[in-house]
Amino acid sequence: MKRRTFLKSSAVLAAAAGAPELVKAAGRLPEAREEISGKLIASAPVLQNFADTSIGVTFTVNALANGYVLMGEKPDLSDARKILCGGYRLADIDERVIMVRVTGLKPATRYYYRIGADRIHYGHGYDMKILGNEEDPEIYSFTTAGAALDGSFCVINDTHAHWNGLSKVLDKVAELSPSCVVWNGDASNSEETLENQIRIFLDQPMERKDYAARTPYLFCPGNHDSRGRANRHLERVWMYRQPEERDVRDWDLGRNFAVRLGDMALIGLDTAEDKVDTNPIFAGLFKSKEYREAQTVWLRDALVRPEIASAPFLVAFCHIPLFDDDPTHNPGDVYPNDTDPRYSADFAYWQRTCAQMWGPLLHAAGCQVLITAHMHAYKYFAPAPDRCWAQLIGGGPRLEEIKYPTVIEGKVAGGKLRITVHNILSGQIQDEFSFARRF
Repeated sequence: MKRRTFLKSSAVLAAAAGAPELVKAAGRLPEAREEISGKLIASAPVLQNFADTSIGVTFTVNALANGYVLMGEKPDLSDARKILCGGYRLADIDERVIMVRVTGLKPATRYYYRIGADRIHYGHGYDMKILGNEEDPEIYSFTTAGAALDGSFCVINDTHAHWNGLSKVLDKVAELSPSCVVWNGDASNSEETLENQIRIFLDQPMERKDYAARTPYLFCPGNHDSRGRANRHLERVWMYRQPEERDVRDWDLGRNFAVRLGDMALIGLDTAEDKVDTNPIFAGLFKSKEYREAQTVWLRDALVRPEIASAPFLVAFCHIPLFDDDPTHNPGDVYPNDTDPRYSADFAYWQRTCAQMWGPLLHAAGCQVLITAHMHAYKYFAPAPDRCWAQLIGGGPRLEEIKYPTVIEGKVAGGKLRITVHNILSGQIQDEFSFARRF
């Protein structure tokens, strides 16, 4: 029997034998009418992993959807290209989070964009279709990084889902209107569900719903941002960079960043956990040691990249401090379980292991400022002969004395790097510093 005749005969026999799935896949049975109701796009976009030739756009949906971004250089989007979510092989579909990575952009260039989504019916591999389309009517804009961008940055940290404090922090960021924001860790607590992650990063219970729609964010994870089952896959809400944006060796370092912003080079590192991997509380499920070592190799190379090495000002960011002058403060390398009578707590106040690996590299590169977090209290450490970088520790999450939130602002003015620390509780400037060029 010829193949075509066999297949036709088999379909008839299958239908007669009670196999409607095969016939339905061939389009011979009417399908039930699907109800389409409710708004599909559920949040404003969040600009992630700011760079000179790329940007990430993430937003949430209320039903199974394929999302996209329309992006161009003209305010009316008449020159826009459409970029689908997902990688090279397949456009992604998801019930909650849409992630679009846009590459091939021009440095220091203003782009305009709109988000959209197609509502998807998915029955199985041969049963899928678009049920409808929705686009956000708002057209947003942002400017890519680059040496030609005379920009500024802000740093927020340790927000820990304290909405009152975070709301005031984001209001201050909006007022300052920086080129980008570094979220310097501990946005989370210990998150077990995707919905909690969405609430923290994408759809916060606050009046300001578009906090990162026009202001791109960079993210340096804190120790809490890897705690909880959901946070083990933080990339479901905060994307990695695309493969072409990273060396194969650095495949798993998707949140480290080395970004040029005018006369400033910004370096982002992840100090990982504040407890040692051998602490029984982690049951052998953390691998901070190898992660930090891989970042050391990445940092050595990043610091000599032409666009980074040529910047007059170098600013680094990480969550846990790399210096502390109190001998009773745990340095984070007390094996096997973080406890030692010499120290006042069983968690790292500062990260001596990272300091020993990264500190000399930053010193040799002439880094002027390291901005950290973790301690929930603002503090400043001046440079020293063996440590050319000053260290600023951002404030805490609560609207109260000592633990007041801060927004740390950085920009170049008058040929110097100007760092301003804004006290969000008092509404006043807490401190101001200036730093000379490194060459």
